[in-house]
Amino acid sequence: MTGSYEQVYSQWQQDPERFWMEAAGMIDWIQSPSRALDPDTGAYGSWFADGVTNTCHNCLDRHVAAGRGEQAALIYDSPITDRKRSISYAELLAEVQAFAAALSDMGIGKGDRVIIYMPMIPEAVVAMLACARLGAIHSVVFGGFAAAELATRIDDSEPKLIVSASCGIEPGRIVAYKPLLDQAIEMAQHKPGATIVFQRPELACSMMAGRDHDYAELMDSHAGRVIDCTPVAGTDPLYILYTSGTTGQPKGVVRDNGGHMAALYWTMHAVYGVKPGEVFWAASDIGWVVGHSYIVYGPLLHGNTTILFEGKPVGTPDAGTFWRVIAEHRVAVLFTAPTAFRAIRKEDSSGSFVAEHDLSGFRALFLAGERADPDTIQWAEKLLNVPVIDHWWQTETGSTIAGNPMGLGLLPVKHGSPAVPMPGYDVRVLDDAGHPVARGTLGNVVVKLPLPPGCLPTLWNAEERFREAYLAEFPGYYKTADAGYIDEDGYLFIMARTDDIINVAGHRLSTGGMEEAVSAHPDVAECAVVGIADTMKGQIPAGFIVLNSSNGRDPALIEAEVVRLVRDRIGPVAAFKTVMTVKRLPKTRSGKILRATMQKIADGEAWKMPATIDDPAVLEEIAAVLTARGIGQHKD
Repeated sequence: MTGSYEQVYSQWQQDPERFWMEAAGMIDWIQSPSRALDPDTGAYGSWFADGVTNTCHNCLDRHVAAGRGEQAALIYDSPITDRKRSISYAELLAEVQAFAAALSDMGIGKGDRVIIYMPMIPEAVVAMLACARLGAIHSVVFGGFAAAELATRIDDSEPKLIVSASCGIEPGRIVAYKPLLDQAIEMAQHKPGATIVFQRPELACSMMAGRDHDYAELMDSHAGRVIDCTPVAGTDPLYILYTSGTTGQPKGVVRDNGGHMAALYWTMHAVYGVKPGEVFWAASDIGWVVGHSYIVYGPLLHGNTTILFEGKPVGTPDAGTFWRVIAEHRVAVLFTAPTAFRAIRKEDSSGSFVAEHDLSGFRALFLAGERADPDTIQWAEKLLNVPVIDHWWQTETGSTIAGNPMGLGLLPVKHGSPAVPMPGYDVRVLDDAGHPVARGTLGNVVVKLPLPPGCLPTLWNAEERFREAYLAEFPGYYKTADAGYIDEDGYLFIMARTDDIINVAGHRLSTGGMEEAVSAHPDVAECAVVGIADTMKGQIPAGFIVLNSSNGRDPALIEAEVVRLVRDRIGPVAAFKTVMTVKRLPKTRSGKILRATMQKIADGEAWKMPATIDDPAVLEEIAAVLTARGIGQHKD
């Protein structure tokens, strides 16, 4: 698996079995698999089905045995609490063993589910790895999620135990977790046998006798215990991660042990270009897939030092916090969402904070999670003078579908494209009837089955829903629900979710393409384009823009300029005439813009408050702007 991208992708195409067996060879196995893919099991086949392994062993024990015990495994940096802590591989192993012993004494074993409802603190990572050590299946729920959403996940996964904390800390406020946890357990039909609560000094909570256990007391009483890793099959679940479902019922994405490790280990050097011992920072949250893959498992599997950051790109304390973390901890590669850089650019468009820090060891910035508009990428390239690499993947895949693999030698950059498919992914673009479309034609982006190692094999207790959601519409393919096209050079362009493709007078148009044009305006920091109902054309686009903080011009003038810009770049066919300036855009706590909810408000349809929203007040602000323009709203 050496050589350029073209050579490596060709190696996979010619002999996928050999390719993935070599990738699996980088992982420690208790019993090595005899084959990579068993095509006759599961919805599309199973990876490393007869192999036996343990993920915690591969993340910790083997590195300590190999002499990395004193290397930092995890650096906790919390500008919100002004706390920092470096934890070596040996220290992390000791903490994980102690917590695994506590869990074991409370009856947790192989196959049991444990919900982890915690903020961005080292204890959350310890809990994840302790579950993996025991062969238990963890399900991390974003800390501070509403009680009803947590209750839904309790009923679906039926955990024996929940690990939580007394509170989370956001800029300017403390979020009490324990009342939410208590309310969720009361609402849920399934009742977990126990909870473990880490008391944070910022806000302690009351404990329920007989059910709640103190994290620190358990760690003290189990310190020094040695507990062996539980052998698990390559196909046994490592975790369940819930993602939003179109029916309102969240989907429990299952991740197995063997394929997950093989895929993540490969990406650390091939995609991200880091060597063991280097510092890798994914500025995300452990409640999302990026946190699972690239705060916890990927870096630790590969022997890197990972950063656990409890803060925000702006406001903790300013727009220079990312540069401070990179310089202080000698970060080689940063991976974050484009929305983080749009926020930084909005507050510090000149990049004045960069000059205050030594970024000489910084090699690359990777972006994913939202479409990375070319204007933001070019701004970051100029500011940082390093490669800025867009790549595309999903909660369901767990790692990169398409990207520009730094470890194999960077390909020429095309702004607006995450570049090319990674080994394991045969990406196609089909029309709605399932037929291939010509190069450069917008369509449904799909992946030819089988999906590679590390992708979801099913949904938790919902095999039929898995088939219906992902496999039924285009037989023989996995439906990504993203729309895009492949150009003449084989580069993929993801333009929008398929739900965000709007039909203007019979023309299928991408809101992503319009957003790309809008964001090119120098005064626009962030934008969103949604399709709203129109009696004449079916749908017309409406743009929402957030202006740079340094801008002092009349918003009405900028709105008119944005309309002309889209007309010049896309043409009159876009029917783009409505632009509204807003203070901020509604987003999930992972930074995704809530376009579907904005569209419902604009169309006067019934809508529910999204469970993942960062600040519900933003939707009221959006509604007020729409009402002022005579665009109606309705809420059920």
